[in-house]
Amino acid sequence: MYLMIPNDARKLLERLYPSGAWTCQPEDLVAYGFDAAAAAPEHAPEAVGFPTTVDQVSASMRLANEYRFPVTPRGAGTGAVGASVPIHGGMALILTRMNRILEIDTNNLTALVEPGLVTGKFQEEVEKLGLFYPPDPASLHVSTLGGNVAMGSGGPRAVKYGVTRDYVLGMEVVLPDGSVINTGAKTIKSVVGYDLTRLMVGSEGTLGIATKIRLRLIPKPVALRTAVASFAQVSDAARAVAAIIGARIIPSVLELMDRGSVRAVEKLLKTGLPDASLLLIETDGSERQATEEMAMIETILRERGAEGVRTASTLEDRALLWKARRSMSQATSMLAPDKINEDVAVPRSRIPDLVARLEELSERSGVTILSFGHAGDGNMHVNILTDKSDPQRYTIAQEVVEEVFRITLELGGTLSGEHGIGLAKAKYIESEIGERGVEITRAIKKLFDPNNILNPGKIIPE
Repeated sequence: MYLMIPNDARKLLERLYPSGAWTCQPEDLVAYGFDAAAAAPEHAPEAVGFPTTVDQVSASMRLANEYRFPVTPRGAGTGAVGASVPIHGGMALILTRMNRILEIDTNNLTALVEPGLVTGKFQEEVEKLGLFYPPDPASLHVSTLGGNVAMGSGGPRAVKYGVTRDYVLGMEVVLPDGSVINTGAKTIKSVVGYDLTRLMVGSEGTLGIATKIRLRLIPKPVALRTAVASFAQVSDAARAVAAIIGARIIPSVLELMDRGSVRAVEKLLKTGLPDASLLLIETDGSERQATEEMAMIETILRERGAEGVRTASTLEDRALLWKARRSMSQATSMLAPDKINEDVAVPRSRIPDLVARLEELSERSGVTILSFGHAGDGNMHVNILTDKSDPQRYTIAQEVVEEVFRITLELGGTLSGEHGIGLAKAKYIESEIGERGVEITRAIKKLFDPNNILNPGKIIPE
């Protein structure tokens, strides 16, 4: 049972936050009652605070713990599973004003940042120094590093470079009782105690709130090659992906887009993409490495039935291809009143099997299923078109979601490659990690947050 924010606590919070950093106005609260998850419910908080210091975050959590009202931390709200929706009301803690780069250490190739810093902005700044931060979620020009860390975000470059978790060296974290801990170290190696850093990454703001993040950087690649290949059938494109990986070639990007998704984005942007299923491929490294790897990939693509392979010869050509790819979620959303977007992942060799099973499921159920995503690391975005206002149609769509998850697990996969669990997938978590896994997860949550006031209701079904 959660309490509303008591008047005493509300007065203390109002003193803690200066004018313009605290609001209880209904019209303001609505904006923080939802995120990008179509399958999650909406619920406005009772109050919203915009901290700029760790002391404000710490004091807010101490009051919440004392008065037993829930707190939901939030970045830019681009999450796709409802992880930042304050379903029990309470206070929304918006971290976007904590957005500074505190340090870029060019000698040790690390950076210290605040959680509200936009990912794309950070990438731009480190690249000016010849450095590289690879994680690149589709929302990188809006989403924040704190949100990326909380959700364990990935992106197209994960096939070669890994995901956010692989670049977090340590954090300053405010715990649910308001105490502050520091995890990890500035060093590349650190095996002192349990790995609390990796525990925090992907915990969706349920165990603590990161107020500083130490990130690992790498040298920026010298050269980049981009190409797009077209296939008559998405199954042929999927088999080409498996063949590229099977040939021990790891491009920096290997994205698959089925014909329906391509048609949707063409309707929106008119970029001139072929009416086909597509693979978007990039290689990077030295001039020689990037060129030779792309040449080998092109050979495999043609051997596997590519109807055409087009190289992006200019930065403008590359930018247009990426605009199309990053607009795909928006474009497919315009094809139906509602869309359920799942991000399952399977072993890369099973991508052809996943694509074939999804095609069969779409035909059998009569539900349109569009697929695109990071095929190079096995992570596909499965988009199920539906209409919430039609109960029968929406019920069938929910049954399709369950079938997608069943297929994914049968293929040795996982229910979420990068979106997380949040609200939308909480009821399915036991099907992957088992009853004992859920028990351990609950025990970890209770250890960190015995009063269950920090982002309650996420990951673990209530």
